[in-house]
Amino acid sequence: MSRARPLSSTALAAIGSAALLFALLWAISTGAVSLGLGQIKAALFAPGTTASAPLGASEIVTHAGDIKLAEVIVWQLRLPRVLLAACVGALLALGGAIMQGLFRNPLADPSLIGVTAGSIAGASAVIVLGDATGLTFNAGNDTAQHVLATLPLVSLGAFAGGLVAAWLVYRLATDANGTSVSTMLLAGIALTALAGSFGSLLEFFADNTMLRRISIWRMGGLEGASYTGVIIAASCLALMLFALPYYSRALNLMLLGESEARHLGVNVEKLKWALVLLVALATGISVALAGAIAFIGLVVPHIVRLLVGPDHRQLLPLCALVGATLLVLADALARSVIAPAELPVGVLTAMLGAPFFISLLRQRGQYGF
Repeated sequence: MSRARPLSSTALAAIGSAALLFALLWAISTGAVSLGLGQIKAALFAPGTTASAPLGASEIVTHAGDIKLAEVIVWQLRLPRVLLAACVGALLALGGAIMQGLFRNPLADPSLIGVTAGSIAGASAVIVLGDATGLTFNAGNDTAQHVLATLPLVSLGAFAGGLVAAWLVYRLATDANGTSVSTMLLAGIALTALAGSFGSLLEFFADNTMLRRISIWRMGGLEGASYTGVIIAASCLALMLFALPYYSRALNLMLLGESEARHLGVNVEKLKWALVLLVALATGISVALAGAIAFIGLVVPHIVRLLVGPDHRQLLPLCALVGATLLVLADALARSVIAPAELPVGVLTAMLGAPFFISLLRQRGQYGF
């Protein structure tokens, strides 16, 4: 019996785009207050005047039938959140696919070079030292001014910490003979441990409020989403999608080994520098805007590789689609499973991703990992 032909990359891209659109619509409709497609359509395409500030949970429940309230929910609460989830999911999945191609290791992910740990340490430093020096507002002040003033400082600290970590790892792995991928891996492990110890030291001096905020940051979440964050994440994603076709062939050749890639015309050192910079940028921005979200960068490239194979020309764009879809669905599930409360989306992705990844490892012989 002949085997069925696999779907083409064009068909998979069409299916992935449709799945992402469905996920976005479902995520917008799901939450403490359910919205119908008619309400979403009216809010998106025929909006009237909306409240000048987001409503609290009690106000949402009280006025759930008001069409103006539906506009507030869609435009001010859910739309920036689902768009940020899509961008962050795509960035993390692309980062994972690049790291696995660069390291030629299916177990690699963006946290391998210490960016995630550095970002968390940077965010923790701003939370602890910022409150101590008066740079941020008290956590109990739940006003729009607090959100606008506090989150950018924490996000900036996270982004700076991630970039510093990536720079240190790259410098440690580079000498007169070039950049060693194995040394980069070991340096990433060491820097992750160092950043973890620095974070623990900060937690030792933190009070209960600071500890709570650090804990929430580490678990990952999109409750602080804003259109500013969406623009930043979308700009980084557009940069990666623009640049990666240029590097896809080189990544394919890197699968043969560094020496073979050099003989075939690839500037291996320049490639490593560019890809590490892209991954550090994508991961740093993702952690800065959404905290630490686990397993997207590790699992998604495996899923896509099973569908289209190792060719990065097809693998990378499909990873972006699948990563965006999975994180949008995970965030919607996190908001609805114990509504009106919500789970941290990073906890949910770890709970769902770890068993799935274990099942992939058990079948690695079948799939050629």
